[in-house]
Amino acid sequence: MKKNGWRSFLYLGMVLILMYLPIIVTVLYSFNANTSRFTFQFTGFSLQHYKALLADTNGLLDALWQSLQLALYSCLISAVLGTLGAVGMARRKFRFAGALEGLALLPAMTPEIIMAMGFLAIFTAVGLPFGMLTLVLAHVTFCVPYIYIVVKGRLAGMDPDLPNAARDLGASPMRAFCSVTLPLIFPGVLSGTLLAFAMSMDDFVISFFVTGPGTTTLPVKIYSSVRMGVSLQVNALSTLMLGTVFLLMALFRLLRRRRAVQTT
Repeated sequence: MKKNGWRSFLYLGMVLILMYLPIIVTVLYSFNANTSRFTFQFTGFSLQHYKALLADTNGLLDALWQSLQLALYSCLISAVLGTLGAVGMARRKFRFAGALEGLALLPAMTPEIIMAMGFLAIFTAVGLPFGMLTLVLAHVTFCVPYIYIVVKGRLAGMDPDLPNAARDLGASPMRAFCSVTLPLIFPGVLSGTLLAFAMSMDDFVISFFVTGPGTTTLPVKIYSSVRMGVSLQVNALSTLMLGTVFLLMALFRLLRRRRAVQTT
């Protein structure tokens, strides 16, 4: 038992190291006093990269703002389309429902490079100028399946008679959806939207093919700067983003704990 316990502990430790070592190194080097773009020798602690980041000398904050706007627009549209699609598919049963659902999930299973080439060909053929509009259209296409999957799973665990009971009591279809169905599936909508938001913020391949002048997302900006050497301002920005995520998670857990205490 002791041997198995040590083996399990060693295995868990190796997994945690592989998962979190890159994050630790990223945070550590954001405080590096070294200013070279081509060497990663740690020469001491300094806040100079955070100061340069706040001055936005490399345009990283502007690229971050572009990515946040893109993710917000894409997720709002995808949340509406994915939720309505999941509700419609759950309510109505027809002959080709399985095939239609497979087509709806196809963008999430298609390699990004194929999607990117397809978007590039379509937008060029119709003469659509590349920029925020093409980015939103492309991101909505691969964000909708994630929200659809999560909401569909939430609907599978919901009693289908609840909306029917609201209709029997005189509620209109829209009132039954807004008052009964939507509150019950809202955790799934929120989870799917957050997942789609993360996928949109992280996307590089599709964004690289459909972006235009004046619209540069953060992943594209970082990639374009790699050829001139990696600035440690990227590490500083990554550290601030990680800190923001951790603070939001801590706040969410605190609010959830307080709500649990109040209900008991």
